[in-house]
Amino acid sequence: MNPPIVMTRSGQVRGRVDQGITRFLGIPYAAPPLGEARFQPPRPPVPWEGVRDATAPGPTAPQLHGAFPGLELTPVVGSGWRRGDDFLNVNVATPDIAARGLPVLVFIHGGGFVGGSNDATVQDGTGFARSGVVCVALNYRLGVEGFLPIPGAPTNLGLRDQLAALGWVRENIAAFGGDPTNVTVFGESAGAMSVANLMTSPLAKGLFRRAIVQSGHGSMVRAPGSAARLVHQLARRLGVTPDVEGFRRRTVEQCLAALAKVSRPLSFLDLRDERGLDAAFGLSRFLPVHGDDVLPEPPLEALAKGAGAEVELLIGTNAQEMNLYFVPTGVRRGIPGWLAALMLSRSVRGARAILDAYGLKKKGRRPGEALTEAMHDLVFRWPARQFAAAHRGTTHFYEFGWRSPACGGELGACHGLELPFVFDTLASCTGPNGLVGSAPPQALADRIHRLWAGFATDGKLPWPEYDARTRQVCALETGETFTDASLPAERYLPRTP
Repeated sequence: MNPPIVMTRSGQVRGRVDQGITRFLGIPYAAPPLGEARFQPPRPPVPWEGVRDATAPGPTAPQLHGAFPGLELTPVVGSGWRRGDDFLNVNVATPDIAARGLPVLVFIHGGGFVGGSNDATVQDGTGFARSGVVCVALNYRLGVEGFLPIPGAPTNLGLRDQLAALGWVRENIAAFGGDPTNVTVFGESAGAMSVANLMTSPLAKGLFRRAIVQSGHGSMVRAPGSAARLVHQLARRLGVTPDVEGFRRRTVEQCLAALAKVSRPLSFLDLRDERGLDAAFGLSRFLPVHGDDVLPEPPLEALAKGAGAEVELLIGTNAQEMNLYFVPTGVRRGIPGWLAALMLSRSVRGARAILDAYGLKKKGRRPGEALTEAMHDLVFRWPARQFAAAHRGTTHFYEFGWRSPACGGELGACHGLELPFVFDTLASCTGPNGLVGSAPPQALADRIHRLWAGFATDGKLPWPEYDARTRQVCALETGETFTDASLPAERYLPRTP
């Protein structure tokens, strides 16, 4: 059988067929952002002659690679920086390049805006292709290169990359069997934050019909003023002027080394805004900023004015998001009360009152348990509900509560746990140190995967819509719908406009 070849706007690409699914890897959607193109908006890819091989993984964005004690997370976050110029690339999995009008899913990976890649095995699009959906996964610039608002350079370069990739999908996906008018963009964690931001961006209008926001929302953005403190801190560490000319005098590797230093928990870099709130709660120094042409205003304010109302939205969170960060590291079990209060106070006002509201003074309650429960809600669950309530279009909400047996049964329904169920890739995360343990329920993965594929096809979901009054939420692990209870965090975070 001859290998599949597709003609894109930039040239021909050769893929491979595996078990009936056709895959193309590492197709450039933009030119390398290097040399004079560094810290500049993405440019169209340079056309090539002949047939470009797209059978092996392409380069990934420059990044550092971390680890979690006792957990094998490479399948979820990827293996780190795979060097090469054309890292602004996409992977495509399709049922049939000869098909016409198939629904399209475009995935934006997570990683705190500083890590991750489109070829982490948990997000292999083969399962969606088997379900009749063309699945695309993209890379984008990270950290200093993508999310540092450097004076003299355009802001939100990582989001601009994502917009360029979505533009590539619109222009090219028909050649892979997809329908460019039936695109659903979805993401997890930082990828979900990106999707939420793109929903309100005037530059994204018309690029997708639906959006799925997994453990994300639109509140994790910074004002340029607070983000400027990060620019100056990094410039001091690098010994350059805090502008694009200064940062261009340092290599990517030098910028990554500086990123590692400012990202340390004890770096004491204050990124709180005028409300005393660090929008990332210390999980990342690097976030999108509002006040430019990509995000003219904070996403929640834009939603309240009707931005993104034409986009059908599926949004949700996991029941115990912060367990991923606090269980393997021992924080949940071992942090003393004074340190828990200090840690939280660096991100939000009223830290002691918040911890008290989450049972700090309850007999037998560890301080780390109160901190973890509070941050489930402060960082993920309540802001996601704010986003859902503010959206003026069709909205459905889910909660994922299946508990992983990993880490002695304490990992629970942690951040990222839904991914192998969504993509039907449980095998990638199964094992003694795997995210889902040794015997995850395949039947649950089948059901969740079908929900996502069905939503991408026609926008239909089998539970009532969400609004601020009824707060109808589907528990994915049972399929039952419940009325969402109030969260203590509601009293301590700014409300939707």
